[in-house]
Amino acid sequence: MPNMSYCRFHNTLADLRECVEHMDDELSPAEANDKERLIKLCCEIAENYGEVHADC
Repeated sequence: MPNMSYCRFHNTLADLRECVEHMDDELSPAEANDKERLIKLCCEIAENYGEVHADC
């Protein structure tokens, strides 16, 4: 179910924190691919809306 606009960032932040807690888990190939896509998206967000870090 999509997030309501008034809690979109709140819910997404909680989901991202959960992902960070499991970054070193053994993942299926599909999950590993999505992990890489998520990292790239986070870098894009940092570049466009925040500080740019060397790893991005």
